[in-house]
Amino acid sequence: MTQDEAELSRLLRAAIAGDERAYADFLHRIAALVRGFVRRKIVQGGVDPEDVVQETLLAIHVKRHTWREDAPVLPWVYAIARFKLIDAFRRRGRRIEVEIDEIAETFAEPEAETVSERDIARALDGLPPAQRSVVSSISVDGRSIGETAAKLGVSETAVRVSLHRGLAAIAKRFGQQ
Repeated sequence: MTQDEAELSRLLRAAIAGDERAYADFLHRIAALVRGFVRRKIVQGGVDPEDVVQETLLAIHVKRHTWREDAPVLPWVYAIARFKLIDAFRRRGRRIEVEIDEIAETFAEPEAETVSERDIARALDGLPPAQRSVVSSISVDGRSIGETAAKLGVSETAVRVSLHRGLAAIAKRFGQQ
């Protein structure tokens, strides 16, 4: 039995006998030991070490009468701390909580989709001239249906029909529904 173990055993015996000062000193020393133990065991987030320390101290308080005075106190304390730690992990479940700041740099930057002029020309090539003009005006040049209708001298309904048929033909040609 180490000197610390002997001192802690003496303090707990005195505390059980009713010495409040000895009990406060015992809890203060045990809290530091349990805090170090718990922090070493918690590798990932999701469990607050201080919560486990407090639960351990509470369990020691409630179960202090179960400690055998002829037995070392630290294995008894660490067993309680280990069970409280297991309880905390069970409550947390299988989820792992990670701060977003810790992993933000690992996310890939989204790449802007670029379509080359060659791809656009290839898509428009298979369309009849009227549909090609409508699809090009709206989808490539960014004009509205009204602007396209005025530019081509047709009704907005005709532009909508041509746009729909043209886009459907492009989708069909490239194997997408």
